[in-house]
Amino acid sequence: MQSTGTRPKVVVSGGARGVVGHAGTRLLTDLADKTGLTRGFVQALGLDRVRRSAHEPGRVAVDLAVLLADGGEAIADLAVLRQQPQLFGAVASDATAWRVLDTIDEPALQRLRAARAAARELAWLQLVETRGSLPATTILGRAVPGLVLDLDATIVLSHSEKEAAAPTWKHTFGFHPLLCFLDATGEALAGLLRPGNAGSNTAADHVTVLGQALAQIPEQHRYGVPILVRSDSAGSSYEFLAHVRGLREQGMDMQFSVGVAIGAPVRAAITAAVDWLPALNTDGSLRDDAQITELTSLIDPQALAGFPAGTRLICRRERPHPGAQLSLFDTINGMRHQVFATDTGHGTGLSMQFLEVRHRAHARVEDRIRCGKSTGFGRFPSRRFAINHAWLELALTGIDLLAWTQHLLLDRPMTTAEPKKLRYRLLHVAAKLSRTARITTLRIAEGWPWTEPLVQAFQRLAQLPEPIT
Repeated sequence: MQSTGTRPKVVVSGGARGVVGHAGTRLLTDLADKTGLTRGFVQALGLDRVRRSAHEPGRVAVDLAVLLADGGEAIADLAVLRQQPQLFGAVASDATAWRVLDTIDEPALQRLRAARAAARELAWLQLVETRGSLPATTILGRAVPGLVLDLDATIVLSHSEKEAAAPTWKHTFGFHPLLCFLDATGEALAGLLRPGNAGSNTAADHVTVLGQALAQIPEQHRYGVPILVRSDSAGSSYEFLAHVRGLREQGMDMQFSVGVAIGAPVRAAITAAVDWLPALNTDGSLRDDAQITELTSLIDPQALAGFPAGTRLICRRERPHPGAQLSLFDTINGMRHQVFATDTGHGTGLSMQFLEVRHRAHARVEDRIRCGKSTGFGRFPSRRFAINHAWLELALTGIDLLAWTQHLLLDRPMTTAEPKKLRYRLLHVAAKLSRTARITTLRIAEGWPWTEPLVQAFQRLAQLPEPIT
């Protein structure tokens, strides 16, 4: 009989000196300083302070954002940073962190958002200077000009009574935040914490979140490049699409691509359609048993009257995969149908197949939200709604720090890695601190497979250009 291998036997004791954990997380704290985020947060939360405290509220807010980016789930997880002052400096107590969150009201939130926008502008300038350009959304091997913004809502469960927590449309209990991500980089531009019973297609909430997202985009990109807004059918309300179209009057080159609910007029147009083209996969190959067609000329004009002028309706049908949720119309036809509306016209040189793949790529926002739930907004710590709203803003900040770290400091495949991989391979690595000749050195464990990219990331961090102050 062949024996199975055993792990090395160890004897455990305490007393080691100079050893630190989560060494890679120091990247996040230093990047917050390099992009001006720390300075901006300190100013945002220190405007009304007459007396300086041992822990600046803005610095505490940055530490909380770093904690969430590092995978922490509760304020008590600050202990991991606090117990390593030689690496992270003085970190506030849990009680101090609670007090800081309690002081963040709506005006303070607006100042934090402004500070985050200023830091984003600097991060993008650093990215262009060090990498040559901003990342772009790619469809079928072709870069989409400008920026692509994805709006989507999600349900966050609450297991206790909390202010504004309510029954959801999925028969659960909790919150229903609406979020906006930048597709090319994964940055979390904006988020609105809402009760669990908030409507999915509430136009006012979509307008608010889009406005906050646009405010996060540096002015030269907000007005100088095309911006595509993508959403599922929750974003297809006439009021929201009219708002998107109206932003053109403010000098923004806005377009939309949103899902559309399949009502009676749409079903009639689908039934009448005969010119179906093959649908494509994201790699450009033909999608099995899937076709697309344009319904604009087939649908009742009254059904299109509420959409902005020039709106096109495009339908995809395909054989349903096992477990797909089908409507009665789909069941009768034996095909699953999805329809989206876009105001990208015929004269743009973009084929209908390209537009359909471009819209289908909106599904990436589901991954953004899934990862975001492991980066802060998967649970909310307080019974008070205001504190939870502040927590959401810090979670969005943590997501931004991860995105900036990936695009400014790392190379592929780490630029596209999910947070869990970043944490397990880079952020949570152990290291040894040594000090000689007044120089503190952080030594990564010998033989760790990802030592080189981590060391390179710290070197790139030190070389990032800084503004003249």
